[in-house]
Amino acid sequence: MFTLDDAFARIGDAHPDLRLFGGQRRVLEAERDAAAQRPALVGGVSVENIFGSGALSGAQGAEITLSLASVFERGGKLDARRTFAQSRIDALAVERESRRLDLLAETARRYLAVLAAQRRIELAQFDIDQRKRSVDAARVRLQAGASPESGLLTAQAAQARAELERARGERSLLAARQHLGALWGERDPGFASVAGDPYALPRIEDATALAGLLDRNPELNRFVDARRIGEARVRLAQSQATPDLDWQVGLRRLQDGNDMALIGSVSMPLGARARAEPGIRGAQAELALLDIEREAKGLSLYSTLVEAHGRYRVGALEVARLKDDVLPRLIRAEKAAEYAYRAGAISYLELALLQAESVAVRKQRLDAALDAQLALIEIQRLTGESFLAATPIPAGATP
Repeated sequence: MFTLDDAFARIGDAHPDLRLFGGQRRVLEAERDAAAQRPALVGGVSVENIFGSGALSGAQGAEITLSLASVFERGGKLDARRTFAQSRIDALAVERESRRLDLLAETARRYLAVLAAQRRIELAQFDIDQRKRSVDAARVRLQAGASPESGLLTAQAAQARAELERARGERSLLAARQHLGALWGERDPGFASVAGDPYALPRIEDATALAGLLDRNPELNRFVDARRIGEARVRLAQSQATPDLDWQVGLRRLQDGNDMALIGSVSMPLGARARAEPGIRGAQAELALLDIEREAKGLSLYSTLVEAHGRYRVGALEVARLKDDVLPRLIRAEKAAEYAYRAGAISYLELALLQAESVAVRKQRLDAALDAQLALIEIQRLTGESFLAATPIPAGATP
């Protein structure tokens, strides 16, 4: 039997969105290695006074210079580049975890859709079975002359509708299975059914206690890495305020007297601080925005958590009440109605209405359980808790 753990394992092994982060990390590591390189040494050869006039004509007055030049970086630019590149690599882990949780939540939702389709087929079969009993009872009454033929025809039509509902459920199950298998690239799902009980709803803490777990949510954790990246960007911008020194040393040979001389030069651009000031202000402004963005995201996540928590509690309560208070009475009513119909005490219309109500209540219970499970998946995505249900709520207990 295919389980939710099996689906999770296939997502972790095969989904390209998770494999993509490995390639992105290699790209960022290459950029980090490039950022860690010091300015290149530049070797040069220059020839002067080779095409002069008078005393400088010809090669006698030529001057040949061999030089070596580079840039002496100041202000911690190298360390700032390294820190900025490494902070982008570190942020990948949080992004991958966020994407992984989103994929697991989507997997759980599609798995639940398969489970729901299976349960709807079971409900359709339950309806078919009770309609068949009605058809048999109507045929007996018709043969006994206790009811008109319309009663038998109506019962047969109700049975046909129930069979149509089952056929629709089987098609929905096939589509749901294919939709689940598509997550890991299978066009022909290798499983016929899945295991699980949509009515197994675990106990959960109140919304205030669960809100304390939101700090583990990758959508908030990414702001920690975003702050590191922002701080690294500020330091990188500040380092531009300190001008670099361009230096050059060389050896010059004078052709006329075969004399040799050492040469050297140092130059520094002016106005570096003024040119760097806009970049510093921009980086500091982006860093300041992160606190506001994190506060807004925190409020959004808390609102989503509270809404999902409320849906879960309402759905779990509805499931428990329907199971404990409504269905037992309906089951007894169904048996009594079938007996009364066979005895001629009630009409087929009364029996059909009760059977329809019985199926409707069971569908209502299933829909409430599915809605609660969807809310639970969202709660688990937000808090990072396990997607598998814990101890089911005992019968009669209030969730």
